[in-house]
Amino acid sequence: MSDDKGYSGNALDCLKKNNVKVGDSIKITADLTYSGILMPRYESGDDKHLVIKLGSGYNVGIDVDEIQKIQVVSSPEVKPEQSQERKENPTLPKILLLSTGGTIASKVDYRTGAVTPALSASDINEAVPELGKIANIDAEVLFSEYSENLQPDHWTQIAEKLDSLANSDYKGILIAHGTDTMHYTSSFLSFALAGFPIPVALVGSQRSSDRPSSDAAPNLIAASKFLVESNTRGIFLVMHHNDNDQTVACHVGTRVRKNHTSKRGAFETVGGDPAFIVTPTLKIQKNIQDDFFKDAKYNPRMKIDTNVALVKYHPGYEPKLIENLIQTGCRAIIFEGTGLGHVGRTMYDVIKKAKENDLFLGMTSQCIDGRVRMTVYESGRDLLELGITPLENMTPETSLVKAMWALGNSKNTDEMKSLMLENIASEF
Repeated sequence: MSDDKGYSGNALDCLKKNNVKVGDSIKITADLTYSGILMPRYESGDDKHLVIKLGSGYNVGIDVDEIQKIQVVSSPEVKPEQSQERKENPTLPKILLLSTGGTIASKVDYRTGAVTPALSASDINEAVPELGKIANIDAEVLFSEYSENLQPDHWTQIAEKLDSLANSDYKGILIAHGTDTMHYTSSFLSFALAGFPIPVALVGSQRSSDRPSSDAAPNLIAASKFLVESNTRGIFLVMHHNDNDQTVACHVGTRVRKNHTSKRGAFETVGGDPAFIVTPTLKIQKNIQDDFFKDAKYNPRMKIDTNVALVKYHPGYEPKLIENLIQTGCRAIIFEGTGLGHVGRTMYDVIKKAKENDLFLGMTSQCIDGRVRMTVYESGRDLLELGITPLENMTPETSLVKAMWALGNSKNTDEMKSLMLENIASEF
């Protein structure tokens, strides 16, 4: 973007005539009187409007031909860089905030109108001063990526960073993360860091920080409160609970999925209630009785093998696609079957072939709730005979991630099967 911040033609002439710059607080007299901050424009925007952010947080465009008067109320102060170290409250616990990117660490790019990575972990820390009343926040940037760009290599980087902190004095660890694949990351960390002694909360936002409806601050505040007061261990995903703007849910990292594209309460615990609820008064409500990790001993196993496929069966599915997976070196297949865990008999021959090639074959269900029960119907029993392993009520996404992890941390298919059937991090 140029120094003109996207303005051109008549709009730019209007700004120069009135000696107004982007960032100024201004008062515009037109058909109505508007007060707000002059914002940048999209590069593709017209030259007929000025854009200001109102006190409500919303932006409004004003036709330059309708403007009668512009008054500069104030200009942004350029603050000198602060070299002194921040003061910590010795009575508060310590939390580490790791930033990986995503909407919670983003703002609107006025060149394109898109949400782009912009804020560092330190920026988040400074933007939400309420955090300083809960804990002393350290901040570190691991990387800055939207979650759709995160790959298993990023999961292992996060896991390795957390492993290095296992004996630290942090009360909890926040991971700022994009929401689209957050539940994949939380699943891997749950298996790779089984028994991890410090609670971890992955936290994100559905709406960027510059929007009045942003959920970034409430989610961060609730997640921090949860970490310092819940007295628990585990990998949790912390987001808005429902349409109540003041309630935040803390989901078990292996039992959660994103069920809505845009609303703030997009995440739900599958088959039950969230493990914890943070109330509007920041009280912690515990809903689970069992420990997150089934073995109290910390046992990090961070290897991963991505030669795993998630196959969503449907009428008309071409069995040759499974043959292609076998030929390309796939070592495990997780089927997302129908109902209680079924695929059509047209798949039987290729499933037999996959088993002969020593692939691990697991079965989950396309249904949101309920367990796989492959003994009920003949077709399910046939699949059991062919060597498919039912995966109880694990979600397809968690099953996929666990299979990658189990494949990377086992010597053979039998050992992998044993790991897949072991309840490690409340995945069943």
